[in-house]
Amino acid sequence: MDKLARYREIIRQLIFDYASHKPDNGQIETEAVIDLERDHYEVLHIGWDGVRRIHDSVVHIDIINDKVWIQDDGTSKPVAEALLEAGILHKDIVLDFHPAELRQYTDFAVS
Repeated sequence: MDKLARYREIIRQLIFDYASHKPDNGQIETEAVIDLERDHYEVLHIGWDGVRRIHDSVVHIDIINDKVWIQDDGTSKPVAEALLEAGILHKDIVLDFHPAELRQYTDFAVS
């Protein structure tokens, strides 16, 4: 299996794992959104918490130029940590939720 196919499978499994955790409060469903054609992967919370409408991205990952870009991470277990544990290399992970000028200070890819 080539690197990108392996990364796609790791991310797909990770998305389904995060999507299996339903919030304790409200009537909120968790939804996995996977677009294999465009390499977009996301976990959403959708529903109601009392009178407040919930429609939030919990995890958003894209594959861009052979790297895994974490666009959003609203989890209690950091997505980057889970990706590393699953076998994705530091040099192939971009923390896009950090400004470009600050990424150089992380152990991850800049872009």
